[in-house]
Amino acid sequence: MTVNEAIEYINSATWSQWRLGLDRTYELLERVGRPDKQLKFVHVAGTNGKGSTCAMVESMLRAAGYKTGTYPSPYIEDFRERIQVNAEPIPEEALCELTEIVKAEAEAMDDHPSQFEIITAIGMLWFAKNNCEIVVLEVGLGGTYDSTNIIDPPEVAVITNIGFDHTDYLGKTLAEITENKCGIIKSGSDVVAYPNEKEVTDVIEAACREKGCRLDYADFGRIEPLSAEISGQAFVWKTAESRATNARPASSGTFNGVSADSSGGEKANDAGDITIRMPLIGEYQQRNAAVALTVIEALRRRGWDISDEAIVKGLSTVSWPARFEVLGTYPVFILDGGHNRQCAEAVAESLGKYFPEGGLTLIIGVLADKDYGSILDNLLPYAIKCYCLTPDSDRALSAESLADEIRARGKEAKIFDAAEDAIREAVSEDAPVLAFGSLYLAGAVRKAYRKVRSS
Repeated sequence: MTVNEAIEYINSATWSQWRLGLDRTYELLERVGRPDKQLKFVHVAGTNGKGSTCAMVESMLRAAGYKTGTYPSPYIEDFRERIQVNAEPIPEEALCELTEIVKAEAEAMDDHPSQFEIITAIGMLWFAKNNCEIVVLEVGLGGTYDSTNIIDPPEVAVITNIGFDHTDYLGKTLAEITENKCGIIKSGSDVVAYPNEKEVTDVIEAACREKGCRLDYADFGRIEPLSAEISGQAFVWKTAESRATNARPASSGTFNGVSADSSGGEKANDAGDITIRMPLIGEYQQRNAAVALTVIEALRRRGWDISDEAIVKGLSTVSWPARFEVLGTYPVFILDGGHNRQCAEAVAESLGKYFPEGGLTLIIGVLADKDYGSILDNLLPYAIKCYCLTPDSDRALSAESLADEIRARGKEAKIFDAAEDAIREAVSEDAPVLAFGSLYLAGAVRKAYRKVRSS
């Protein structure tokens, strides 16, 4: 089996409707020896911020010396990104070997597993084979019936920001959506959650009471912003004690009262506060960082050895593509794979900070089943013109229809058949560029941008 054959087999195992239940996943994993039973997990569900939060937690754990597994969803450019050990994608040979093993068992089942169930089994086998000490596991869809939910109680269950998405599957109200995502909460786990409106938090708190789990909300007040530039941002993460006393880092003539260590980060000061420089930009990434740091505190309570230096190093080197990612600076070219109203609101918030006068060229492609009207309403105030593309998905809104929506809102819109052509024209001008609209578009944009810039 070649790597292309392996990926083709995995992608062929799908269906048009989501089927409830975990029976197929349990059976498949039983057939391959239940490798998940050898592993410990941080399990992450939510609508927005899951990927960034997973990347931050994994990077800090790896900096602390732990061998990590990561299971992000979806991938950006290479399918092998779906399964990573120590931030390295599964090698082609290993993917082929494990797909052969899983395929043999899947073909023997009366009810053939889905694409995601097969990937989950391959991932668990790879993580166990590599003796990963902890796996940061991102939910694919929802929580209760997601294939990843076959695991035993995780060390920490994480509920990131909740909003409206996949309502056909998860529910029509925020409470219904949250209840589904809270299916990952199990007795014996700690729980960390993103603060949200009462309709959401009531459900999270009820689930934690039922399972007897400790719940900690990320406290955004513990983030003290220091600087924000296109190259990155810096902030102080305040201990609960210093926040309570409104303490500030002591002044010693160095960066915000802390001294640089050999890794280029900053150590905690005498108050216990930690000063962090992070390459991920966007105001919303500070909130995701607060969630990730609260996860680390929960892991510390459970006996995991994660120093302040590991926190600083992990966040200073974290990478997460297609989330307000700066691909270039002349002109500034930002890529964000956001796909719903909440994502667009978060990006608009950051645009207001970095480009308060607007003046951007917007390269955009969206899916027809998303709230693209709200996406446009949030982003068009910052755009002078729009270049429209059709994402590579059978759910895509055509570039022509998108252009009509944009023109109806009074903005110039031009249609392109290929991302490369849109990028080439956009970067030939002086205006900063934002590419936004779908992770189905993000991989094509990243590849096309490199090609344009290298030609």
